[in-house]
Amino acid sequence: MPGFWRRLLGGTDRDSKQETPEARRDDGDEKDGEDEEDLGETVDLPLTDVLDLHSFPPRDVPDLVREYLDAAHAAGFRKLRIVHGKGRGVQREIVRKILAADPRVRSFGDPPGEAGGWGATWVELG
Repeated sequence: MPGFWRRLLGGTDRDSKQETPEARRDDGDEKDGEDEEDLGETVDLPLTDVLDLHSFPPRDVPDLVREYLDAAHAAGFRKLRIVHGKGRGVQREIVRKILAADPRVRSFGDPPGEAGGWGATWVELG
């Protein structure tokens, strides 16, 4: 479970040794004054019944959703909401294909408008 949350924040699952910011810096390879990527510290996020995919690229969605389902199921959650946005429906389709194939998912669908409408999917785990 910790690996999932580290990846959500752009971190990695590498060894637990803490590097100093100076050790992470590349010696002057910044281009045209661009800021180098801040690797920062790992922040522990609480596992909740809502996963908001807005800040993640579509290529990451399948792994994020699968690992979120694993973590939520292991934690005993039975009702979830996955917020994928309305857009063109690409992420919605990805999410629902994963849910349809997961044997732990009893049902899923559109929540009421105040909970995201067709920009989110509610999930009931068995």
